[in-house]
Amino acid sequence: MTPIAYRSMKKRICLLLLLCTGTAFHVSAQVRTGIDVLQDSGFGLLAGKRVGLVTNPTGVDRNLRSTIDILHAHTNLTALFGPEHGVRGDFAAGDHVGDRVDARTGVPVYSLYGKNRKPDSRAMDRVDVIVYDIQDIGVRSYTYISTMGMVMEAAADHHKEVVILDRPNPMGGYRVEGCLAEEGFRSFVSRYAIPYLYGMTCGELALMLNGEGMLEGGRRCSLQVVPMEGWEREMTFDRTGLLWVPTSPHIPDERTVFYNAATGILGELDPNMVGIGYTLPFQTLVTAQMDAEALADTMNHRGLEGVIFRPIYLKPYYMAKKGEALQGVQIYLTDLQQAVLTEIQFRFLQDAVKVAPAFDVFLGREAQYGSFDRVCGTDRVRQSIMEGDIEKALEIWRGDSREREDFMKKARKYYLYPCR
Repeated sequence: MTPIAYRSMKKRICLLLLLCTGTAFHVSAQVRTGIDVLQDSGFGLLAGKRVGLVTNPTGVDRNLRSTIDILHAHTNLTALFGPEHGVRGDFAAGDHVGDRVDARTGVPVYSLYGKNRKPDSRAMDRVDVIVYDIQDIGVRSYTYISTMGMVMEAAADHHKEVVILDRPNPMGGYRVEGCLAEEGFRSFVSRYAIPYLYGMTCGELALMLNGEGMLEGGRRCSLQVVPMEGWEREMTFDRTGLLWVPTSPHIPDERTVFYNAATGILGELDPNMVGIGYTLPFQTLVTAQMDAEALADTMNHRGLEGVIFRPIYLKPYYMAKKGEALQGVQIYLTDLQQAVLTEIQFRFLQDAVKVAPAFDVFLGREAQYGSFDRVCGTDRVRQSIMEGDIEKALEIWRGDSREREDFMKKARKYYLYPCR
């Protein structure tokens, strides 16, 4: 068969499959993010203003052109602000990020992940408006939304404008899980009283923080959001037609976002346990003392919706347990609509003790209690786990129904993309 004849036959088969099933192929939407919409408008929102930009490598248009370079070419870009990992992504998680000059544009870069977490007066004097363009993952502990809020606070203090270029929540706009962060446990990884998975875009969240007086001291800034075009709340990132840029080194693709939600809290105690240091970040639950087959059987027998567990044996390539033989389960998310992501890691703790009674995820990790509690937004989850009461821990994690309903009521007021 000639190549032309083969391609013709392939097209006919594909068309037949599509006609027979009606669902053989999924055509992604063509979502336009805030930077795309801003370009289409001719940048009128920023005309005549000195522009500061908070961004990182995820700040790109549909063709992967950096927002830094776009604004440098079309506006008076006078300052860059670097969150965790830096504006060009050349810092690892937790690295101190210092002030510098961007080599490509010559624009000064002010760090928001070093000695300063919000822009100081020296930086704010250089700008009239601060633009924020970062792809988030919809998880409270991811530090970019804290940076966004603190930039808004600084703008309020210095009477500057803020423009948020909106981007999709990669898990969609409906997934809400976890308790609200409690007083006393607010930090850079849980700065606001919102659920762990909060079901909003960064633009919607910014509007809520500003409108509900949730910024520090009840501050409010002059805020505009440039909404996306074509995004709908039920869309996960794979349905947007957009190309994924890693949001941090261990979130290499859009699927990893869901696994991060499923295991990321335990990663605060032991990154290697959840696949950091191996080729499956956030997709494993492994230890040195576990029987992989028994754990997989026990967890599968539980019948959690939308998830299957496979026995896995591995040796991490880096971090504390580099080269150590570990075993446990690999997580397969089979139905994202049904899976309750954040509870998977707590069910693992429950089943791991059945398989290996001596297993204690907190043993010898007292130094990490604080970070675990801050990510959870409470110490009551950890205390219940340590008391051997996972069901109580889950009840606390699910939160007070009245608080959740109050959050949802507030959130809906700021939805830019309506519910169906």
